[in-house]
Amino acid sequence: MVQKRRKYDPEFKREAVRLAEGSEKSASEVARDLGVHPNLIYKWRKALHEGGQEAFPGQGNLTASDEEMRRLKRELEIVRQERDILKKALVFFAEESK
Repeated sequence: MVQKRRKYDPEFKREAVRLAEGSEKSASEVARDLGVHPNLIYKWRKALHEGGQEAFPGQGNLTASDEEMRRLKRELEIVRQERDILKKALVFFAEESK
């Protein structure tokens, strides 16, 4: 039997990390109380510390830096294609003028 993957909203994740960091309970105990796997608390904590307010952007959404990287890669690919077209045109016109 296949279990469906549960999805947690960003506010739930932030609150779980806050509980794990701010209480006397361990992260495993907090995870047990919330009904999640303890590894998720550690994973969310790491993501929150690394990403700050941009952590947990949601399914299919990218953080601002990832979106910028994607845009720049797309732009670079277009510039490379334009360069290659110009190189071919230069070769074509150089041969034609001979």
